[in-house]
Amino acid sequence: MPDEARLEQVGNGLAPVTEGWFVVNARDAAWLQHDAFGFRCRFETDGRVASAREGLEPQMFDQIGYTLAVLEPGKPTGMYHAEESQEDFFVVSGECLAMVEEQERRLKQFDFLHCPPGTRHIFVGVDEPCVVLMIGNRVGHRGIVYPRSDVALARGAGVEQETNQPREAYAPFGHWQTGGAKPEL
Repeated sequence: MPDEARLEQVGNGLAPVTEGWFVVNARDAAWLQHDAFGFRCRFETDGRVASAREGLEPQMFDQIGYTLAVLEPGKPTGMYHAEESQEDFFVVSGECLAMVEEQERRLKQFDFLHCPPGTRHIFVGVDEPCVVLMIGNRVGHRGIVYPRSDVALARGAGVEQETNQPREAYAPFGHWQTGGAKPEL
């Protein structure tokens, strides 16, 4: 029987520092901030969150990854990409623009987007902040590609040259930061 995980302050919020089950409110959880991509809450202690406190080991979910993203108007969630695993997205509040397979689709509160493996996609904030729950399969995850896309480039969410290396795709942008402000939820 699994034990309850211990949550501790890391950076600017609570994160699990031991394995096990836990409950944490998103307002109290550890958040990451990026000038180009907004805010992220991963609900787990990934390498970026763990780096906020010396000696802390990542506590990662083995099967499914969850990210709560807050998109700011005009800013993408990342770079247009396709993963070899399924991903799903649920708009909790606000509206955003989804770019899927070279098509733009406006999503509003309670819209759900399913992306089978290999679906090219990314999101951009529109008129007001938008909260999106992102869910991805980690079992059998084998890779990612960042294809060149004129649609994504026009929205500041694309790469000039296709790559399968996240470091290359994100090289111009710097790193996510811990310990900064948290989004209004």
